[in-house]
Amino acid sequence: MHKATWKSAGIALGAMAGVALFLSAIAAPPRPAGAPSSPAGIQLTLDPSRSKVHYTVDSTLHTVHGTFNLKSGMLTLDPASGKASGEVIVFATSGDSGNSSRDERMHKEILETQRYPNATFRPIQVEGAVALAGPSDVKLRGMINVHGQDHEIVALVHADIASDHWTGSAKFDVPYIQWGIKDPSSWLLKVKPVVNVELDMTGTLKAAN
Repeated sequence: MHKATWKSAGIALGAMAGVALFLSAIAAPPRPAGAPSSPAGIQLTLDPSRSKVHYTVDSTLHTVHGTFNLKSGMLTLDPASGKASGEVIVFATSGDSGNSSRDERMHKEILETQRYPNATFRPIQVEGAVALAGPSDVKLRGMINVHGQDHEIVALVHADIASDHWTGSAKFDVPYIQWGIKDPSSWLLKVKPVVNVELDMTGTLKAAN
């Protein structure tokens, strides 16, 4: 059970990283057709009830799957420069891998979610052009704070813009061992040092005030 706990911690870290990163990436789309122009740029409001982060990590025994929930998100993009600002917050306490004992130890001993109940992401820069309507593929750079530590992350994001709303997905890997999470591997169990993160997101777009 101890091995599974460390594995779950790595997955949870990647998941929190993943959810915050994608939200900022979607904040990057240019002003949709028909929206009023604004020198402040574009504002994205996240819909937590319609968004979810999924994460997986492989080992020699099996693959662990889980989810995290979103708390809130509001971001602003400067379409001319690609610079982004704002904040996205994830419920660290919502991590669920389908194993209550493993998750309980993860929250209490590894992520210490009573002390660090949220994970926060602040976007910096979007790389690539975003269509005014329809699909786009971009990269997003930003800083995420999890368990009291900051890390820079980059994701490949696919987004579909339609008038004043968007849907999208993102994929990226998190090297959780490099981020200070203990390697759960042993002579019996070998766990990959990378967490795979995939996100499904939706929200609304408007000109920033």
